[in-house]
Amino acid sequence: MAPQQGGRGVQLASPSRWKGPPLARACRDASHAALPSTPYLPWVYFNSNKNHTQQPLSVPPESCNLSFGGVGTSEAREGLLTISAMQSSYLPATTESIALAQEAKDASESISILYRVLEDPSSSSDAVRVKELAITNLTNYLTKENRAEELRNLLTQLRPFFALIPKAKTAKIVRGIIDAVSKIPGTSDLQISLCKEMVEWTRAEKRTFLRQRVEARLASLLLETQEYTEALTLLSSLIKEVRRLDDKLLLVDIDLLESKLHFSLRNLPKAKASLTAARTAANAIYVPPAQQGTIDLQSGILHAEEKDYKTAYSYFFEAFEGFNALEDPKAIFCLKYMLLCKIMVNHADDVAGIISSKAGLKYVGPDVDAMKAVADAYSKRSLKYFETALHDYKAQLEEDPIVHRHLSSLYDTLLEQNLCRLIEPYSRVEIAHVAEMIELPIDHVEKKLSQMILDKKFSGTLDQGAGCLIIFEDSKTEAIFPATLETISNVGKVVESLYMRSAKIMA
Repeated sequence: MAPQQGGRGVQLASPSRWKGPPLARACRDASHAALPSTPYLPWVYFNSNKNHTQQPLSVPPESCNLSFGGVGTSEAREGLLTISAMQSSYLPATTESIALAQEAKDASESISILYRVLEDPSSSSDAVRVKELAITNLTNYLTKENRAEELRNLLTQLRPFFALIPKAKTAKIVRGIIDAVSKIPGTSDLQISLCKEMVEWTRAEKRTFLRQRVEARLASLLLETQEYTEALTLLSSLIKEVRRLDDKLLLVDIDLLESKLHFSLRNLPKAKASLTAARTAANAIYVPPAQQGTIDLQSGILHAEEKDYKTAYSYFFEAFEGFNALEDPKAIFCLKYMLLCKIMVNHADDVAGIISSKAGLKYVGPDVDAMKAVADAYSKRSLKYFETALHDYKAQLEEDPIVHRHLSSLYDTLLEQNLCRLIEPYSRVEIAHVAEMIELPIDHVEKKLSQMILDKKFSGTLDQGAGCLIIFEDSKTEAIFPATLETISNVGKVVESLYMRSAKIMA
């Protein structure tokens, strides 16, 4: 049935008169209508199996394209007549549009559909709710596709939308997108620039709550990139502002960041003071398990730095339990530090038992294997095995600053013990022979022996001309000398007391 043209638009014939495949005929008739010559789009009749309904559309006809989308077979279902705008190519913000994006063939198509949903100018409550869901889905798709730059642009595009929703939801969306960018590898610089952009925007919009959290995230990123001066300046001003507002939860995060920053700067007293402030704030509120685990982890690191490895082990164990329950990736680091503490307190034999436990078996991998190799080398007192472990597991041992610092101390201790054991029978020995026995380079051994002599680990001297080490016998101190000194000291006290008494009598 051909369409009939009226005064203000084109009206399709009644659907009850359609014969054969009704949807195909409707699309054919509509495509031949003289839509560009009319100022308004007609009323279009939608056909269904039982009911005939009509729906008005207000899109200008010159920007429209009529297309057919079939649903099921032509005999079972009549299909759907869809009208999509070509100049303004947005999709209505409805759950059907979200479902269409989820059913797309690939991620690129889903992303395109979700962008079109966000372009819907409607600001009704239902449309806003659907757009929030679209933003969440779009963020997930872009993260999976590693499109970090598009995530950054998305935050800029959404700024008009943020004016329509509450500030709390805006903060949730912004932080969610920033977290999504952080999941994409190699985006540290992009994250920093993104956070700086958002800080400027939040200052202009006077969104204090969001700005403080973005600044805290920025300080964390600066700490990771070793921009310590800039991070310290940012934290100093931020912590004063947050303390005035008495935001305990954010204060815990900032104090923890400050503690990590001072620890990186090797300022242990300030690191401990910041950690104490974080614990004080945490005791006044409910702290999420992940944050409590971070506090325990930092406490263990600081105690290990003070060589209090038993206390450090207990903190690492508490942090490990918390992260393990949450299946947080930080659990593997806590387990590694637990094993390190066992080695440092000369309990290397306990390492195998911890690894074979139920919780330890979940994290078997290069990090655990590295600590096991170190424990085996320490048990055998073999510097060769120790060097081999450091070489084979360089990424897990030397690139971790905390493990590397303590293993350097352990290596020095082990080397000193082995050298003292080897040179003990000699009064004069060639350095080359000692290096051959300990299986280390001559230059390395010579440097360590000179350091041990200066530290008075043993009495001796290096004859570099002959390439020999000369060891002196320890001069035995006579037992009478300390007793003589003590007797003279006591006599002096008696004479002084008698002088004081005589002075009082004469007075």
